[in-house]
Amino acid sequence: MKKISTHLLFMLKWLFITIMTASLVGSATAWFLIALDFVTLWRTNNIWMVNFLPLIGLGIGYAYHYFGTAVQKGNNLILETHQAIVTTSSSSTTSNSTKPIPLLMAPLVFISTLLTHIGGGSAGREGTAVQMGGAIADQFTTLFKLSAAERKTILIMGVSAGFAAVFGTPFAAAVFALEIMSFRKVKFENIIPSFIAAFGAHYICLAWMVKHTVYSINIIPSITVSTISWTMLAGLIFGLAAFLFIYTGKIFETLFSKIKFEPMRPFIGGIIIALLIVVANSTKYIGLGIPSIMDAFNEPAGNFDFALKILLTSLTLSAGFKGGEVTPLFFIGATLGNILIWFIPFPMALLAGMGFVAVFAGATHCVIASIIMGIELFGIQAGMYVGIASMVAYFASGMNGIYSAKLKLGVKYDLYNFILKTRKL
Repeated sequence: MKKISTHLLFMLKWLFITIMTASLVGSATAWFLIALDFVTLWRTNNIWMVNFLPLIGLGIGYAYHYFGTAVQKGNNLILETHQAIVTTSSSSTTSNSTKPIPLLMAPLVFISTLLTHIGGGSAGREGTAVQMGGAIADQFTTLFKLSAAERKTILIMGVSAGFAAVFGTPFAAAVFALEIMSFRKVKFENIIPSFIAAFGAHYICLAWMVKHTVYSINIIPSITVSTISWTMLAGLIFGLAAFLFIYTGKIFETLFSKIKFEPMRPFIGGIIIALLIVVANSTKYIGLGIPSIMDAFNEPAGNFDFALKILLTSLTLSAGFKGGEVTPLFFIGATLGNILIWFIPFPMALLAGMGFVAVFAGATHCVIASIIMGIELFGIQAGMYVGIASMVAYFASGMNGIYSAKLKLGVKYDLYNFILKTRKL
């Protein structure tokens, strides 16, 4: 009888944690997306706000310097926390090996990302949702005195919930959380919670009347040796674009690190970005750039749109502004795919969709989640093209990725090792 009651209490505890994680993260992400749409529209109608980007950057810099030092690493803090638990908990039943992620991370990145966008910084939104998800979920660690293994699960749930709510792709989000945090040691007890949290947060976000962008690829050619060859060539180009994005960011990070007083980094970066916007005489490359992504599926893009987005996004994030990389990666991939129609005989929308997903795969090294996202967004018929392009981009993008903590885990080419192990079975 005691064993039954213990098991029942365990099930009720995790039912409560799962419902609360999905509800809180889904709602927080919904409010963030609603607020982001509002500030984006406001900036569009008041473009003079770009002139205040340096001062906005100074404010963000001071906020993190004096209040947010512990959460400065953002997404990488969540990955490093998960890795620290993995390293120290093999024989431990408690999760006191690392401190809980400060809840302050959630409101700080929420507000800082909105400020970044209202000033015209080029950034995404998934970083904000993932950080809010990880910070909110980790609070249950101390509340319920979770074990080390349970804490790993709750962090995965937070990441999957945030990613699912922000993009409306719950299948990809669940796999993304597993792939980025524990691909080599995926455990069954983490898989189901990751999917439940992702779908729960997704539907909670929809309940707040948040609408996600819909993309479509209407014409998909038959699979032949020729089309596969062209797809591999496109994947190679997308992988090189991901490589360029990664290393441009690292170059700017190195340059900004020479400025010893950290709050001055986004101030100086804001000046440079504002000047570039004036010189380019266009606001096409600031903010999320969703209108340009949608246009890339149907209309010719500018020849260097992808390169300018790489430049501005790398500057924005390396200087210390807040947001994410994924939506800019979608912009880079879609606009690059758009111009490949010059010599690759594929429909424009298909090339844009392939780039949309493949550059993401190359930059994040989350190729399985990328392929699933492509199928969720564009349909199963586009899956073969998206999959091949993403695989090639993954291997062509180099050893590094945008998540430096993931690199420390030594997980690049884990997919390759996984394939080899599968073949031996």
